[in-house]
Amino acid sequence: MQTPLREFLRTETGGAAVLLAGALAALVWVNVDASSYNSLWRTKLSIDLGGAGVALDLRHWVNSGLMTFFFFVVGLEARREIDIGELRERRRVALPVVAGIGGMAAAVAIYLAFNAGRPSAHGWGMAMSTDTAFALGLLALVGPRFPDRLRAFILTVVVVDDIVALVVIATVYTKTLHIVPLLAAVAFLGGVLVSRSLGVRVGFACAVLGVAAWVSLLKSGVEPVVIGLAMGLLAYAYPTTRSSLERATERFREFREQPTAELARVAGIELRSATSFNERLQQLFHPWTSYVIVPLFALANAGIAINGGFLARAFTSPITLGVLVGYVVGKPVGILGCSWLVTRLSRRRLQPPVGWAAVAGGGTIAGIGFTIALLIATLAFDGRQLEEAKVGILSAALGAALVTWLLFRATALLPRRLRIRALLGSAQPLIDLYIDVDPERDHIRGAIHGPVTVVEYGDFECPYCGQAEPVVRELLREFGEEVRYVWRHLPLNDVHPHAQLAAEAAEAAADQNAFWEMHDLMLDNQDALEPSDLIGYAEQLGLDVERFTNSLREHAGAARVAEDVDSADLSGVSGTPTFFINSRRQHGAYDIASLSAAVRAAGARATLASTSAG
Repeated sequence: MQTPLREFLRTETGGAAVLLAGALAALVWVNVDASSYNSLWRTKLSIDLGGAGVALDLRHWVNSGLMTFFFFVVGLEARREIDIGELRERRRVALPVVAGIGGMAAAVAIYLAFNAGRPSAHGWGMAMSTDTAFALGLLALVGPRFPDRLRAFILTVVVVDDIVALVVIATVYTKTLHIVPLLAAVAFLGGVLVSRSLGVRVGFACAVLGVAAWVSLLKSGVEPVVIGLAMGLLAYAYPTTRSSLERATERFREFREQPTAELARVAGIELRSATSFNERLQQLFHPWTSYVIVPLFALANAGIAINGGFLARAFTSPITLGVLVGYVVGKPVGILGCSWLVTRLSRRRLQPPVGWAAVAGGGTIAGIGFTIALLIATLAFDGRQLEEAKVGILSAALGAALVTWLLFRATALLPRRLRIRALLGSAQPLIDLYIDVDPERDHIRGAIHGPVTVVEYGDFECPYCGQAEPVVRELLREFGEEVRYVWRHLPLNDVHPHAQLAAEAAEAAADQNAFWEMHDLMLDNQDALEPSDLIGYAEQLGLDVERFTNSLREHAGAARVAEDVDSADLSGVSGTPTFFINSRRQHGAYDIASLSAAVRAAGARATLASTSAG
């Protein structure tokens, strides 16, 4: 029941802890036995095919090989947000892009100020980029319990960081450049693009082309992790449609009737095609990158031999200070300052999707530059300078997390109305419900003029709708006059043979002002929805049974049900139950805690909007 973004954040929360454990393990290992640490990561590993191949030490296999999958996952999530997520409205992309560039520019300027006129100025690239995994994971731990808009905003900021950082790696930190392998890499990547544009869905072929592009970039002298981000951005995301689910159901029904290997293969293809390639790839790779690859990267690169003399020398080094101040001060100043400037210059046509305290917190957490910063540091420096750079990077991560925690703790102390404004801001959320609620038409329960409207698309035979019904009743009891609840029909006729007639029965009861009574009876008796059962419910409710029966026989409510189904299709609803809260689709679980939290957030926004209007 979780969306890819929510799953992404949940994985990153745990992944941040494993990443931290990997970094601490590297520090302990190198200070206990530095020789074994260095010896292991300098071990050569070669892959040869017919005299041609790749030979790298283990550290470079991790940094240039495995980390390609990390950037691949970042590209996948960015693509999903752009296609169907918070950033599908293109003007919402502009501000975080500018903010991301501003954060990088401010951090690099501070680093160059500390290292002006020194050879160490060459390492400016390591002060620019945010660690997506670590930053989002720690934001989930130390940030507010908050809707996904802040995470989506920060995700865009850090993806901009990653793209620019990879361009810098590929140009500034490329020592030698070989044109022929570079052109081959471009050709292989073009092959992936062509195959996707032609509708080819052969994952194996794309994987082979991606590996070939990676090897070609490595041979060209360009850092090959850029291939991961490019491949991720090419994987389109799209919502599941009801028609694709119906086809999958039909293929599975055929397999159920005749369980052959061929029908199993066909059913499997239809089931996989019902969800986007982007989502399937995220589910496959994201746990591996969060729990294995990135922690392994930390283990391979975070080792520093620490002693009092070294630390005293490092914290007077312009490299260490440039990185530390650049990330902890430059990042938030650049992100917050550029966001404010864009908002002001656009006269609020462009503004952050969250409040200014949340933007500031996003800026401070963006000061964690662990992964890419270490990657660039290993390209720019070696020896003592590399050790000093690592101290700065680790200190900046610790400082950024601490400043973010303090900022959000201070925000939590503000008066409620001011706190809501500081966190939520005044930007209007994206609207997902295509057809607005009409009190003259829709079936409404609860407060007719409540500030929060909960719309459910449901199916009377759907067991999950039956499980959700007690939750909805508890929600209405808890919030009283704050919530109005709307039921709209979405009978899933391909899996629930009685759902259509049950929906029409509810409309027949509505003609006698008994919609909700019939609604409650059918959801309480989902295993008894035969025509005789429905007529029995009408008798139980004291309805005019003859009139009710004629309505069912003539399918008088079918047109009204079809209108709801059409509105569901227009709103991108393919399954039940699906909830909308103030026209915003509720992703994730529908337990009382999740729905209550969403209703409180919607109520806070409604209160804020009415205050601003007044």
